[in-house]
Amino acid sequence: AATRNDYERTPAKPVIDLEPLYEDHPLEFKAAENGHSLAADARRCFYWNVLSGACGHTYGHHSVWQMARPGQPGINGPLMSWKEALDQPGGVQMAVGRRLLESRPWWELVPDQSLLIPHRVPTSVPGAGRYHFVTARTTSGSCALIYVPAGREFGVDLDKLSGTRVKAFWYDPRTGKSTAAGEFEKKGHRYFISPTPGESLDWVLVLDDAVAGFGDPGVKAYQQKK
Repeated sequence: AATRNDYERTPAKPVIDLEPLYEDHPLEFKAAENGHSLAADARRCFYWNVLSGACGHTYGHHSVWQMARPGQPGINGPLMSWKEALDQPGGVQMAVGRRLLESRPWWELVPDQSLLIPHRVPTSVPGAGRYHFVTARTTSGSCALIYVPAGREFGVDLDKLSGTRVKAFWYDPRTGKSTAAGEFEKKGHRYFISPTPGESLDWVLVLDDAVAGFGDPGVKAYQQKK
């Protein structure tokens, strides 16, 4: 929400969240009470930022910033050495997110929550807290990315997209693998539910204008036609 609020200020300026929640960090600095953050927390921060108008994103790990080493007490209970932390899933999944963005004309993306059909209970969709859905589309309407933080049915206003037919994919932000979710007429409202309904597993729904010529999400960087 803070990123989107800054994005909408006048005059427009680049916005970046320089210190989102670090992976494996004590939550609220109270590990004994709240435990540590997970890769999922780092992922949410990434998609919330880049689909809300940020010009970029930073990632941090609690062990890396302090260069935690064996035999030393560390600060606020690091869970591992900095060398081990280099391979933690949250850091790897930042590259997964980057590949998704680069497979589409990311420079055209603008945040657009009007793609979502609000539920009669808004805290369901667009959601709240860690279950907040965020959406962005290209200015041409050729593509939309919807971050789905939980397995809950939601509606999309397809009329916000260009063309007459839509190709859909589910993109797994943990692995970078995509699954085709059908091709259909671009008409009115359509409802979706992620491949893991009822669970707190996040996904990204990718909606493309069927004639735009995009490949599978996350596979190959998009090349602008000259």
